[in-house]
Amino acid sequence: MAQTAVAEAPRTARPVALRGPLPWAVRHAGWLGPIAVAVFAGLLRFWDLDYPNAFVFDETYYPKDAWSLLEQGYEGVWAETANLDILAVPQLIPLTAAPEFIAHPPLGKWVIALGEWAFGLHPFGWRVAVALIGTVTVLMLARIGRRLFSSTLLGCTAALLMAVDGLHFTMSRVGLLDGVLMFFVLAAFGCLLIDRDRARAVLRAAEAEGARAPDEVRLGVRPWRLAAGLFLGCACAVKWNGAFVLAVFTVLTLLWDRAGRRRAGAVRPWRSMLRRDAPYTLLSLIGVGAAVYLAAWSGWFASDGGFDRHWADHRAGLSPPRTPVLDIPLPQVPMTWVPAVLRGWWHYQAQMYDFNTGLTSPHTYQSNPFSWLLQGRPVSMYWQQVPRGQQGCTADEGCAGQILAIGTPVLWWAACLALVYTLWRWAFRRDWRAGAVLAGVAAVYLPWFRYQQRTIFSFYMVALVPFLCLAVALTLGALLGPPGCPPRRRRIGAAAAGLVVLGVVGCFAFFHPLYTAEVIPMDDWRARMWFPTWV
Repeated sequence: MAQTAVAEAPRTARPVALRGPLPWAVRHAGWLGPIAVAVFAGLLRFWDLDYPNAFVFDETYYPKDAWSLLEQGYEGVWAETANLDILAVPQLIPLTAAPEFIAHPPLGKWVIALGEWAFGLHPFGWRVAVALIGTVTVLMLARIGRRLFSSTLLGCTAALLMAVDGLHFTMSRVGLLDGVLMFFVLAAFGCLLIDRDRARAVLRAAEAEGARAPDEVRLGVRPWRLAAGLFLGCACAVKWNGAFVLAVFTVLTLLWDRAGRRRAGAVRPWRSMLRRDAPYTLLSLIGVGAAVYLAAWSGWFASDGGFDRHWADHRAGLSPPRTPVLDIPLPQVPMTWVPAVLRGWWHYQAQMYDFNTGLTSPHTYQSNPFSWLLQGRPVSMYWQQVPRGQQGCTADEGCAGQILAIGTPVLWWAACLALVYTLWRWAFRRDWRAGAVLAGVAAVYLPWFRYQQRTIFSFYMVALVPFLCLAVALTLGALLGPPGCPPRRRRIGAAAAGLVVLGVVGCFAFFHPLYTAEVIPMDDWRARMWFPTWV
């Protein structure tokens, strides 16, 4: 019997499912990890934020100025009181009284004023905005590190290191300006990173299309660069050293534009960058920054009693600051065509410049920039001697409560080594990520060597902390090894990196009483004074 071959009907091919959909936590790890680290940092910073119930260091200035801005739009003179306890908070003199000369622009104090507006003239009120900013910067650094290193793990590691840095922790819990400055500097850095990635995506698309030469590509409106200009202007409007960051970041992003065009195949990348990118960059960063700085003085312009508000009403000249090189006063310039209010404002800026560059009054805790990375001379911001039997003190010798603005020593000393590696990686491996971190370090740290004769303090370096943590994370990533290296190498690297992180966390826990004014026995306090210069 013959067999008949029967042709089977073709079947619709189905894709083979190699695996199911990724778990929700895995798909959102890029946000879950950073948010978890930020929540941890926030719990540390907001816990018992209103203690101590007193003005801490320069809180005797900035919270009062912030409250004055709320009340009258400019900083006024306050009545003096001998007791710095919050129960004896001095009161503003009547609004018709003379205004006070203030050495810093007003934006940082407006940020502090937001907390006072919500919670009143109270320690929690003048610290809450800075604490919130300090928490947000941890989240920002995690996302910035993730973008910079293409690794959520390294981004979260950098953020965790900053969360447990003593200087960042301390400056996030006091109503001072430097934590606010740090926020705007880091925000600008993050915006420029996003702008870099988006600009390169446009160049790659143009290269793939082949319709236009890379030299002629116009990148159009760059909103993230405009945002960076806004944040850099805000940094300058908090403290003038933001201007150095503005200058360095402007050069950095122009070099990124040049490198991006060269990588896309531009024949003359320098000329292309100068023609196509530089004018818009200067306008986006310096132009927007200048406009933001001027806008920060709107309260002074809108009021009628600010310092030097009517200085130029009966003057025809314009008083400039001293020349920065020869340190001699420049001659009066006839500028009658300039409105009097602007000439008065400029005169105020000139006086601020003279004060900030010429302050040499000795201070117990002033220090030299050469010692800052090693934490050679931290600043004691609060000190309380507690006798036995009070505030839970049971030691025969008595107890102490102190707020010491010192970075977590293990982290800062590790950062010194990490900066050496980062410099090597940039110089010999041409790693742009290392160059970006070093640009941040240079912008924040190096300008202070120009003002070594001035009365300066190590806590100014809180704006440096994010870049130090990025440098350490970059080094730990190299220690961990690339994904393709042998498993044994990865295990050893992971163990070594983990020990470094655990060492930083343990050191922070050990010094935590000195960051929060916790009352501890004198023996315990002395155990934390590792060097004579810390006392």
